[in-house]
Amino acid sequence: MKRQQVIDTGERPYLCDVCNKTFSTTNTLKVHQRVHTGERPFRCDVCDKTFSRTNRLKVHQRVHTGERPFRCEVCDKTFSTTNKLKVHQRVHTGERPYRCDVCNKAFTIKGILNAHRRIHTGDRPYPCDLCDKTCGSKWELKVHQRVHTGERPYRCDVCNKAFTIKRILNVHQRVHTGDHPYPCHLCDKTCGSKWELKVHQRVHTGERPYRCGVCNKAFTLKGNLNVHLSIHTGDRPYPCDLCDKTCGTKCELKVHQRVHTGERPYCCDVCNKTFMKLYSLKVHQRVHTGERPYICDVCNKTFRISQHLKVHQRVHTGERPYRCDVCSKTFSRKNDLQRHLLSCCIQHP
Repeated sequence: MKRQQVIDTGERPYLCDVCNKTFSTTNTLKVHQRVHTGERPFRCDVCDKTFSRTNRLKVHQRVHTGERPFRCEVCDKTFSTTNKLKVHQRVHTGERPYRCDVCNKAFTIKGILNAHRRIHTGDRPYPCDLCDKTCGSKWELKVHQRVHTGERPYRCDVCNKAFTIKRILNVHQRVHTGDHPYPCHLCDKTCGSKWELKVHQRVHTGERPYRCGVCNKAFTLKGNLNVHLSIHTGDRPYPCDLCDKTCGTKCELKVHQRVHTGERPYCCDVCNKTFMKLYSLKVHQRVHTGERPYICDVCNKTFRISQHLKVHQRVHTGERPYRCDVCSKTFSRKNDLQRHLLSCCIQHP
C-alpha cells in the first residue's frame, strides 16, 4: 500500500548523495548508485561481460542464445528487445521523431541525432589512439579502428568477400541476388542502395556538391574530390612497389596495381568482358542496356559518358580549350589537337 501511495502521489523521498537525483524506492536508488560506484554485479557466464542490472544481462544473453522474441507484425522481422522493434517499426510508419534544430533534418534514433548535431558544432569527442583522427560517435570510432586492425567482420557467404560495415555487406549481396530495389523516377535505372540512387540522380540534376577550393572544379563524389586535391598538393603518399608510380589514395594504388597483376575483377554478365575498374564496367554495360543518361540541354542529344556530353556541349558554346603552341590553332577535343600536332610538326620542324 505504501509503495502504491508513492506512485500515486509522485513522491520521490530517496535522494542520491552524489548527484541529488531522487527516486521513489530504495531499490531504484540502489541500482542508480552503481553509476557512481562502477559496480556491475551481474556477469554473463558465456563471455564474462558484466552489467549493473539483471534485465540488461538478460537482454545481452540473447546475443549468445539467438533469442529474438519480439516480432514486427508488418514484415515478420524479429528483434532481441522491444526498443529495437520500436525503432524498426518506424521504417513502416515513416516516423522520425528526433529533429535537428539547426537544419531540420529528422532521425529515427536519438543517438543518430546527437551524432548528427556534431556536424554543426564541429565536436568530435572520440579520438583514435592509433592515429590523429577524431570521430563524432563511438560507432564511427569503432568502424575507423578497423583500418588499423584489419578487422572485416561481415563476410559474404557467396564470394567470401569481407566488409567493415554490415550495411555495405547488405548492399554488396545484391550483386549476387540482382536485387535493385531503388528506382530512379527520372529514368529506367534501378539502384542497389539509397546512396547509389542519390549519386545517380546527380546525373539528372547536375548536382556536384564537392568543390575544390583551389580551382573551383566540382565533383559528384567526395572520393573523387580527394583524388583531385592531390593534383594541387602534389601529395601522393602511396608508392607502387613494382614501378615508380605514386598514387594519391589507397584506392587509386589498388586499381593501378592491377596493371601489373593483370587482375580484372569486374565482369560483364552479358558478354563476359572484364574490367579493372567498376566504373568502366558500368559504362560498358550501357552498350547492352542502351542507357544514355547524359542529355544535352540544348539539342537533347544523349550520351553514355559524361565526358562525351561535356565535349559535345562545346559545339554550342564554341569553347576550344586545346591550343597548338606552334601555330596557335585551337581545338575542342584533345585528340584533335594531338592529330594536328603530327602534321604541324612536319610543316614546322
